[in-house]
Amino acid sequence: MKFCVLMASPRPKGNTVELLKPFLAELEYHKSEITYITLSDKDIKPCKGCYTCQNVSDEYGCIQQDDVADIMNEIIACDCVVLATPIYSWYCTAPMKALLDRHFGLNKFYRSAQGSLWEGKKVAIITTHGYDREYGAGPFEIGIKRLCEHSKLKYLGMYSVRDEDDLVSFQTEEAVNGAKAFARKILACEY
Repeated sequence: MKFCVLMASPRPKGNTVELLKPFLAELEYHKSEITYITLSDKDIKPCKGCYTCQNVSDEYGCIQQDDVADIMNEIIACDCVVLATPIYSWYCTAPMKALLDRHFGLNKFYRSAQGSLWEGKKVAIITTHGYDREYGAGPFEIGIKRLCEHSKLKYLGMYSVRDEDDLVSFQTEEAVNGAKAFARKILACEY
């Protein structure tokens, strides 16, 4: 199974990166192919809402010159997209939000081009947050579920851990085993 992991944390040694370590280790143990993209290192401009991509068949088709076309090509090439993000103000970080807004070119629903470049892909979320899961990460999960429904993607679920003691919260046996179990759950959905 081929994964595209979109890391939205701006901190290379932060909580979300820490929680993702056992998840990735489990995927690697099962010989998965992983493309890991740190979004804070990329040039991701906001969507212009110009609809140009909707007239381009068989490719992403955005006119903006930034890193998004390359990221979208990795998404197109994978089986499962993993959205890894801390929750800031009840949603993902700004780079991931900008990238999600730019998904438009993957769905050719609104002009002369037809079809989808990612229909049937699997999507999973790994997140860290304050507050409890539903209050802290629930709004983001609802948004991604709606994106999946609209784009005909298969939503595989969310694994999240609450920040109660900085990095220690994500290094507990429960957090580590939960991340590994989530990886195995996703791998079981391979077909």
